[in-house]
Amino acid sequence: MENESEKTKPDPIEISASQLDPDTVTNLIKEFVLREGTDYGVSEVALETKIEQVRKQILRRDVQIFFEPETESINLVRRDGLGR
Repeated sequence: MENESEKTKPDPIEISASQLDPDTVTNLIKEFVLREGTDYGVSEVALETKIEQVRKQILRRDVQIFFEPETESINLVRRDGLGR
């Protein structure tokens, strides 16, 4: 019988932005850029500019969208942060 610590966590599921409603993608990006601790450097950047910057990163696949089954949350992850 395996105990809780021996169970493996389900892998995150990558979601293509094209599978989502464009408004949903915009809301995900907006939530991401508004998170506390998100730093854009010394100068202030308008919210719409930040959203468009992240949208372009998603289109280039520099940023990917993942659903975390264990926490039932969605995260945006930089491709270089995936360890691939």
